[in-house]
Amino acid sequence: QRRPAPPSTPGPVQGPTLTVPRAVEREESAIIKAVEKVRPAVVNINTKAQVPTFFGVFPQQGAGSGVIVRSDGLILTNFHVIQGAQDITVTLLSGRELPGRVVGSDRFTDLAVIKVESDRPLPVAERGTSGSLKVGQLTIAIGNPFGLGSSVTVGVVSALNRSIAISPDFVVESLIQTDAAINPGNSGGALVDSAGRLIGINTAIVREAQGIGFAIPVDIAVAIMNQLVTGGRVVRPALGIIIGGEIDPQLQQAYSLSVDHGVIVQGTQPGGPAAAAGIEANDIIVTINGQKVKGINDLRRILFEKQPGDRVQVELVRNGRRMTVTVALTELRQ
Repeated sequence: QRRPAPPSTPGPVQGPTLTVPRAVEREESAIIKAVEKVRPAVVNINTKAQVPTFFGVFPQQGAGSGVIVRSDGLILTNFHVIQGAQDITVTLLSGRELPGRVVGSDRFTDLAVIKVESDRPLPVAERGTSGSLKVGQLTIAIGNPFGLGSSVTVGVVSALNRSIAISPDFVVESLIQTDAAINPGNSGGALVDSAGRLIGINTAIVREAQGIGFAIPVDIAVAIMNQLVTGGRVVRPALGIIIGGEIDPQLQQAYSLSVDHGVIVQGTQPGGPAAAAGIEANDIIVTINGQKVKGINDLRRILFEKQPGDRVQVELVRNGRRMTVTVALTELRQ
């Protein structure tokens, strides 16, 4: 009788040597290049204010970040970074310090513009666009967390068009949500894409958030900045509607609607321009002056390009029937 053969000793595994996938290397290289490109344009902002208290007036200091958007020293930051500041010091990546002054601010978007004077052109962040962002794409946040100096966090676009209620009467809208760490220190800094292009201004308006950061889209930030630079304040035209949401293909299918895009009118403000034009609750706005309104961001973008007093052609869908009304815009009371 033959004995069973002893188990054989395993030999060496044959095959190619394991290596780190090249895709990982490419992603890291892209991040490094993006950071090197943008960091010189991201500044530290230190503020001082005299705060009255029961015991007297005491100095209060704050720290945040900003992004140089014009080589002559124009800087975008957050409203809450410079709010109440009586003295502003801007520190460049090189360590050079420059005094800053507020050009204008807008608390409704948590944006502010400050200006520094320099005897030579300053590095500028390349501007991207926020209109074509996709959920899941890479984001890089660069700023000055807790006054420790320039640092970098990485994440993805987690969601778009977020609205955050800061108080019962104050909502910041159309935000980019990211899981790149954003805190009070790097608030006002740059959110960039993998090519190092500015896509948003970071804002730490939700202090208790964990793993959730927000940024103001660069398209909105630039539009606000231009108004602050030219007029010192933001003038917003009002349509006089209460927005009830937006239509997408899923909603269209669920409710058998005749359109797959648009903004739902929840109601109109009494005596406002929409009410005067005959717009009613449950109407769906699909175009303004022939421009397609795919959602709330489109509606706000189109209106933001207008001025109070302008007349616009608003195409509606009401009970499956299309109609067009003329609305005379008024100024939004802030």
